[in-house]
Amino acid sequence: MPSPTHRRASFTALLLAGSGLATMASPALAQEAEQAEGGTNVIIVTATKRDSTIQDVPFSINAQTQEDIQKSGAANLEDISRNVAGLSVQNLGPGQSQVSVRGVSAGQVVRDQPGVKEQVGVYLDESVISLSLFTPDLDLFDLNRVETLRGPQGTLFGSGSVGGTIRYITNQPQIGVSEGLVEGNVNLVDGDDIGWHLKGAVNVPMGQNAAMRAVAYYTKYAGFINAIGPAGGEDVNDGERLGGRIAFTLDTGEGFSITPRVVYQKVEANGFNRQEIYNLYANPYTTTRPPVEMGEREQYLKLREAFEDETLIADLVVEAELGAVTMTSVSSYTNRDILVSRDASALTGSVSVDLGYPNSGVLLPSNLRDTTDVEGITQELRFASNGSGPFQWVLGGFYASTDRFYRQRLPTPGYAAVTDATLGAGTSAAVANGFPNLDSPYNADLPYQLEQIAVFGEGTYAVSDAFDITVGARYYDFEESRKFISGGLFANGDNVSDTTKSDGFSPRILLSYDVSDVLTVNAQASKGFRLGGVNDPLNITLCSPADAALFGSFQSYDDETLWNYELGAKATGRGFYANVAGFYNDIKNLQTTLDAGSCSSRIVFNVPDAHSMGFEAEVGFSPTDGLDLVFSGSLIEAEFDSTLPGALATATGIREGNRLASVPKFQFSASGSYEFPVSDGADAYISASWSHVGNRYTQPGDQENNPRTFVHGLPFGGAPAGASTTVDLLLPSYDLVNLNFGIDFDSGLSFVLYVNNLFDENALLSFDRERGGRARLGYQVGTPQTFGLTARQSF
Repeated sequence: MPSPTHRRASFTALLLAGSGLATMASPALAQEAEQAEGGTNVIIVTATKRDSTIQDVPFSINAQTQEDIQKSGAANLEDISRNVAGLSVQNLGPGQSQVSVRGVSAGQVVRDQPGVKEQVGVYLDESVISLSLFTPDLDLFDLNRVETLRGPQGTLFGSGSVGGTIRYITNQPQIGVSEGLVEGNVNLVDGDDIGWHLKGAVNVPMGQNAAMRAVAYYTKYAGFINAIGPAGGEDVNDGERLGGRIAFTLDTGEGFSITPRVVYQKVEANGFNRQEIYNLYANPYTTTRPPVEMGEREQYLKLREAFEDETLIADLVVEAELGAVTMTSVSSYTNRDILVSRDASALTGSVSVDLGYPNSGVLLPSNLRDTTDVEGITQELRFASNGSGPFQWVLGGFYASTDRFYRQRLPTPGYAAVTDATLGAGTSAAVANGFPNLDSPYNADLPYQLEQIAVFGEGTYAVSDAFDITVGARYYDFEESRKFISGGLFANGDNVSDTTKSDGFSPRILLSYDVSDVLTVNAQASKGFRLGGVNDPLNITLCSPADAALFGSFQSYDDETLWNYELGAKATGRGFYANVAGFYNDIKNLQTTLDAGSCSSRIVFNVPDAHSMGFEAEVGFSPTDGLDLVFSGSLIEAEFDSTLPGALATATGIREGNRLASVPKFQFSASGSYEFPVSDGADAYISASWSHVGNRYTQPGDQENNPRTFVHGLPFGGAPAGASTTVDLLLPSYDLVNLNFGIDFDSGLSFVLYVNNLFDENALLSFDRERGGRARLGYQVGTPQTFGLTARQSF
């Protein structure tokens, strides 16, 4: 393992190499450089809470425009991430993806960890919408762009932005403009299931000073997972998404505007993209039941599964010019209802085997239902200079209050009778702890109340025409109150209350120097933070004595902090533009998610020291009219710098030199498009993209004793007690190739014929285990080969 001194020396060399690469003739996905009469048109972004070009933003940023998204065939943030250096997404099912930037990762966060905070903040325009595991899976239609702000953004964007910030920027109502767009699509997934969507947007002027913009969409998702068992069927993970938004803008033309908006979306999935390799009820080891070998994209179900996420966002943005100062007020209200309904029959059945239940009890269908109800308000008020002097500044305050109620139920009809017959009459009622359904062996209520206030500011001083210095800071004060009440045979009968408080100060300093008209270099040191919390008690009744002793002492966990040191360069010119950066993140008290062995519980543990360091580049060029080539990639080392004592290191994987979970060391994409005229009124284009995502681990502990042998230890169905499955837990790298052919008519009509995942790669995205492998083993897998046709008409 390299020493810290060696790492710093290596990082210095990396930064120098990055600066040298900036002189190459190369573009970034973040900019569309269309040369016209010697000029360069670039995207305007708002990453610094004021309008600026990407070239002028003094840190690493990427912006995928609506045209980028359409031509790449991206349908969600996971698709976008493959074309953004340093951005990785761990797919845990619909609406449950986890985002990391530059290797800052806590590992897998799962459904029953509602207190865990996000590491990447996600915003819809000015409104924060992050919620750890359940960040809304927003439709990408009628977006202006998706911004990825790399590195901690705690100064301007607050908690949850320790690794970076993602911003969905929508098209705003335009005064005096009448326009619209209608889009239809049909697609064939995995050769046997059809999906489709219909979407529309319209902008309507309302007099001389007002306008309305309305968007509506419906998507029917095709399925690609087949299931065997009593609830089996084909394409069981299909679903739908519907929603829309409506916004009004009133601009007096005298420095005052007001924009109210309502956003609604509902996502429903009928199953999960889980490919199983072992299930208690379907495996190669049973003798009194037919042995089963499950195939690619196949799972076993006793009950059908479901995911639902209904989101309502109402926000109001007010801007007023007060002389040399612009005031901006952002008020937001969010209401979300989330249901994760899983077939937990194998989980409950595995416990029943341990308890000596008869086969009739082991075979009972069991439904784990997790519900999350969220209601929150945020208010931000900021003031920014709008003059032309050498000193520009922004100063503001932020308030957030969120009520969140998380519930778990495990309805298993008939379970109380089997329990009382096996363990003694009255057992089910004795352990209920006030929960009425005695047929539910696990019940939990977790109401949360979270409140945060913050003050932030940032100022930029132009020392000269070429040299700018930016200094910013944020002070935050946070309090979280929580109750935990549990009951049922699998629970501890808990009834506890906890309160967590924290406050802190996050500064940053940025330097930007224009070497020439086409080259800018920048450097920064910035601090980010992630709020701490309290772990739920272990399900001691399900733990082996060894796991109870090993994991039982972890209760609260502290704030995670990170210092980011970065050197980057941006170049632009005729036919090219570029972004490159080298970075080093020094992480303290990294909140790492651990799987507590057989306990069917997960906990968060603070790792004293960790780091991520690397290099990212987005480069390309236009060698001739109509031909655009774009390359992006990142090389990241993300490792622990601490080792836990004794058996904890082996059980958790927290060992110096081990990798942080879910982060590929290497991620790369290359795309090219060629546009050419086909008639006086039409242009066509051909585009292709190739993306490579390197190998990853789902959890830190997966790199200990790997390949791992999971001893199932359940003599059910005639399976021997020593039956085991050996798995290589290093998720293999995967490559995706997409092709598009499109034609655009001057009338506003366009068609795109595409194929995504041309070679039908079965990408393994994360490893799924239930109760330490005693109940189930499998993978979350990506979308297979998809053929599609999209038609658009603008007017």
